[in-house]
Amino acid sequence: MEPRETKRKAENIEVAEPRHKSLHSAPSLPTEPALYSGPFPFYRRPSELGCFSLDAQRQYHGDDRALRYYSPPPTNSLGPDFDLRDGYPDRYQPRDEELREGLDHLLRWLLEHRGQLEGGPRWLAGAVVTWRGHLTKLLTTPYERQEGWQLAASRFQGTLYLSEVETPAARAQRLARPPLLRELTYMGYKFEQYMCADKPGGSPDPSGEVNTNVAFCSVLRSRLGNHPLLFSGEVDCTDPQAPSTQPPTCYVELKTSKEMHSPAQWRSFYRHKLLKWWAQSFLPGVPNVVAGFRNPEGFICSLKTFPTMEMFEHVRNDRDGWNPSVCMNFCAAFLSFAQSTVIEDDPRLVHLFSWEPGSPVTVSVHRDAPYAFLPMWYVEAMTQDLLSPPKTPSPKD
Repeated sequence: MEPRETKRKAENIEVAEPRHKSLHSAPSLPTEPALYSGPFPFYRRPSELGCFSLDAQRQYHGDDRALRYYSPPPTNSLGPDFDLRDGYPDRYQPRDEELREGLDHLLRWLLEHRGQLEGGPRWLAGAVVTWRGHLTKLLTTPYERQEGWQLAASRFQGTLYLSEVETPAARAQRLARPPLLRELTYMGYKFEQYMCADKPGGSPDPSGEVNTNVAFCSVLRSRLGNHPLLFSGEVDCTDPQAPSTQPPTCYVELKTSKEMHSPAQWRSFYRHKLLKWWAQSFLPGVPNVVAGFRNPEGFICSLKTFPTMEMFEHVRNDRDGWNPSVCMNFCAAFLSFAQSTVIEDDPRLVHLFSWEPGSPVTVSVHRDAPYAFLPMWYVEAMTQDLLSPPKTPSPKD
C-alpha cells in the first residue's frame, strides 16, 4: 500500500460514519495496523490531579495511605533470589473478581474534587472519563490476536464515560483458570512485596500477607488529539530517589516475566509483553518498568529496568513488531468514533462497543440493566450540582 493511501485511510477513520452510508448499516471501526500508521498524534504530558487508596477490605480513602516506596536490593548483591512462591496460598487474600466495581472508585474521587478541576465543569463536559486499563486495551488492539473486549459508553452532562464489560469468553476463562495461572498472578504481587517498603528509606517486609484488595491509584489529566482525558490507574510504588519527586515521573511499574535463554524468546518478549508494558506505562507517564525475571522454580534471579520511552527501540527494526504511532492513532480514532456515536445525553443509555480479533469494532445500544454503569448516587449528586443556584456571597465573605 502506498504511504499516501495509508495516510488518506487514516484520516477517513476519524469520521465515525461515512456520509453516504445506508440508514440500515450499523457503524463500525476497522482495526488493521496499516490504516493507522502515520505521524504520532498529539499527546499531552499527563499531569496528576490527585489520588486515592483502597484498603484491605477494598474500602475507598481519598488519600495516599496505600502508596508504597521503591526499595530494590543493593546492586552489589549476587542476585535478588526472591522466592515468589513463599506464602502461597496461606498468606494470600485475592480480590473478589465477581465484584464488578465499574468506574465507582474513580467517580467517588471525581465527586469529591469536581469543584477544584482546572477549567471547571465545562472542561469535564468535553472529556472522556475512564480507567487507564481500558485505554491500554485500546492502544494494543491493532496488534492483539487472542483476547477481544467490550466497552460500555454513556454520555452524561456532556462527559463520555467508558467502562469495561467482561466478555463471556473472558468470564469463562477466569472461572476455569488453572492453578498454575492463579499462582503466577500471586507471584506478580509477591514480587512487589519484595521490592517495596511502607515508608521512604524503609526495608521491604515479605513476611506479611499478600492482599490484592489494597491499591494506590493516581488520577491523571491528559489529552489525545482533541480528546481531553481524565483517567485513573493503579500505581505500584514511588521512587524516593527519583530525579524528580513530581508525580507521575517518580512512579515505578513492577513486572515479572520468565527467564529468557534464546534470541527467539527475547524477540517474542519484545513483540508481545513489552507492547503491553509500554502501553500501560506510557499513558500515565510512568518513566520506568522494573522487571524481575524468574526461573522455573519461582525464584527471581535477575532484575532489569526498561525505560518506557526506549521500549520501542527493541522492535523498531522488527517487521513483526509494534509501532507506538499505530497504537495511539487507533486510540484517537476510537475516541472520535465513540464521541460521534454516543450522541444522546442519558446515563441510562449505553452504547456497547465490542471487538474480537480479526474483526472491526461494532456497536449495539442498550438501556438500563445489565449494561448501565453510572451509579444513581453519582448521577443524583451531579444533577443536584447543576440544579443548585449559585451561592450568593454573604457580607462576611
